[in-house]
Amino acid sequence: LGLVGTIAEGDVVPVDSESSDSEDEEVGPGRRGSRGPGRRRGPSRGDFSAEFVFGEAEAGGDDAWTAALRQLRGKKAATTLDEKIEKVRQKRKLQEREAKQAKVKDEDAAAEDDQIKKECEDCSRDEEDVESEYSLDDESIFTKADKVKVKEKKRSKKGEEAECFFEDASQYDDNLSFQDMNLSRPLLKAITALGFKQPTPIQKACIPVGLLGKDICACAATGTGKTAAFILPVLERLIYKPRQAPITRVLVLVPTRELGIQVHSVTKQLAQFSSVTTCLAVGGLDVKTQEAALRSGPDILIATPGRLIDHLHNCPSFHLSSVEVLILDEADRMLDEYFEEQMKEIIRLCSHHRQTMLFSATMTEEVKDLASVSLKNPVRIFVNSNTDVAPFLRQEFIRIRPNREGDREAIVTALLTRTFQDHVMLFTQTKKQAHRMHILLGLMGLRVGELHGNLSQTQRLESLRRFKDEQIDILVATDVAARGLDIEGVKTVINFTMPNTIKHYVHRVGRTARAGKAGRSVSLVGEEERKMLKEIVKTAKTAVKARILPQDVILKFREKIENLEKDIYAVLCLEREEREMQQSEAQINKAKKQLETGKKETGSESLERSWFQTREERKKEKLAKALQEFDLALRGKKKRKKFVQDTQKKAQMTPEERSQFEILKSQMYAERLAKRNRRAKRARALPEEEPAAAPAGPKKKKKLSVFDEELTNTSRKALKQYRAGPSFEDRKRLGIAQRRKGGNFKSKSRY
Repeated sequence: LGLVGTIAEGDVVPVDSESSDSEDEEVGPGRRGSRGPGRRRGPSRGDFSAEFVFGEAEAGGDDAWTAALRQLRGKKAATTLDEKIEKVRQKRKLQEREAKQAKVKDEDAAAEDDQIKKECEDCSRDEEDVESEYSLDDESIFTKADKVKVKEKKRSKKGEEAECFFEDASQYDDNLSFQDMNLSRPLLKAITALGFKQPTPIQKACIPVGLLGKDICACAATGTGKTAAFILPVLERLIYKPRQAPITRVLVLVPTRELGIQVHSVTKQLAQFSSVTTCLAVGGLDVKTQEAALRSGPDILIATPGRLIDHLHNCPSFHLSSVEVLILDEADRMLDEYFEEQMKEIIRLCSHHRQTMLFSATMTEEVKDLASVSLKNPVRIFVNSNTDVAPFLRQEFIRIRPNREGDREAIVTALLTRTFQDHVMLFTQTKKQAHRMHILLGLMGLRVGELHGNLSQTQRLESLRRFKDEQIDILVATDVAARGLDIEGVKTVINFTMPNTIKHYVHRVGRTARAGKAGRSVSLVGEEERKMLKEIVKTAKTAVKARILPQDVILKFREKIENLEKDIYAVLCLEREEREMQQSEAQINKAKKQLETGKKETGSESLERSWFQTREERKKEKLAKALQEFDLALRGKKKRKKFVQDTQKKAQMTPEERSQFEILKSQMYAERLAKRNRRAKRARALPEEEPAAAPAGPKKKKKLSVFDEELTNTSRKALKQYRAGPSFEDRKRLGIAQRRKGGNFKSKSRY
């Protein structure tokens, strides 16, 4: 029948050599994994393939960042910005090569072949040094050193102290250890596993007070372990008193998505040896997955305000009436005007009987500002002043002359290519400027990423992951990355312009010099920003430096940026084309889906998600708080209005105009904040409905009339007196009263 016979015991079995097997398995680069006719791919002879690499999920466990990225898998753009930049760079290099070749042809035909070979070899290299972008004539700009001077500090007068809290617990026992805090064994085991040896000052001060169940208002410098300071007492409470039913008992609110993922990661690590469950509900991640997790009733919920309100109004089984502890991380940001309406709604839906803990590096010292959270006898724990930067931070400033505002991009580019080449965070005021700096630095051959609100959640998490894994050297970000993010190994923070307020500055520079390590911040300061610089110098505990770059270096880099303007425009054009293509594809897919399912355009597969505000109210609130052109016009500043109108007419702004626009945004925010602070303080949230307190002392009885007293008095004495009739004194008193009225006692009396 032509069947393959069974191998007997005495038969010799042919053994294929490894080399022949590898030759049979070999396929062309374009045909990997394809099967030809009559050809079968057998299993590999070795235990593992030589090219096999463990994925991130298998190697590193179910980490919070990995889990978040897994939810967003399949939502990537067609091509990344780095690919577009590389495409434009290669095109530019090709043009330069062709120009060189034409020049060489005219001069010497014999040397032409050697030159082309040399250039081809250079082009084939995968990684090029930044210095290869420049000619030998430009090497002098890399060797010139910057001048660094110590900025003199002026004495400042101490102002009046703010209104006192109920209790101040800023003093703590310096010898306190984790073992002395009466923490449970699962927590001590997790602390040891994470490598914590001694508690930080904020942890020594907060954990004992938090275990007592008191309301806390805490402030400590950036990178000092505030997350563990509020998570440890909460976990101890949950372990000591296990839940009777699946309900959410702890709510942690954070201002940004990335900070939420980070807090969730730390919480899971500290609770790894206990049965406490956690859940993450932040924007950008899958809604259905979060709803399923919330229905199971996790013990601890970490959320951003917007997504939390979305679940409260659209997930019927989820509520906050059982919340025992409310924690606001970066509390001063959560209580400002941008989260005002959302915080009102959350506090209204929260349980009235709860412990509230507020944590930030720039916490307000006025109790009136915290009225909206309805704290009960709050304990003040200020380990550091609310304007203190990290202890080992070296602060440097670069002065921008009045007529040199357009040099900011050249100065930042010079710093990143000459001095600070890796582990750098660059902060800008606007998303547009951050995107431009990403393109510009990418075209200059640097490994760059960006992080701001215009990116999708996948792109934001991917940028953070690449920066943490050292795949990129520079992260360009707006203030969305300024708060709470703990990125290990950040050496330098550069401020393209000074931020809105000193609090924003403290948070920005707090991304470096964390957990007792050293770091450096470099800020560019123009004439209009010098007032903030003076305040920073006054509050600084260490010497502040002034950095001066050589003028010829700045001019050289400005010239290079001007030469790259065409390439920047080409990258932006590629992005716009791809965006339009994606929009067209989305519309086509939507139309196809509607035709297949036979549903009208008005009909939807699922009910529309509700919100606590109407569309008009949301639009009105957004317009009122946006720092846009109409906001400039409403302020009545003719100069600003004219500036914005002029910039709108132009297709491309000059470097001076771009810098001026960044500074204007910062000034507008500062002006609005000052105006808001001048107003009378008021509680910005609904007060809790509590019964009115009873007045001190014995309760006074209502005075009864003579008739009511006689009718209602049922004592023996009163009854005996009623049967015997009125006494002589009573009759005499009654007779006097009747005579005054002109009547007769005997005729009028019922006796």
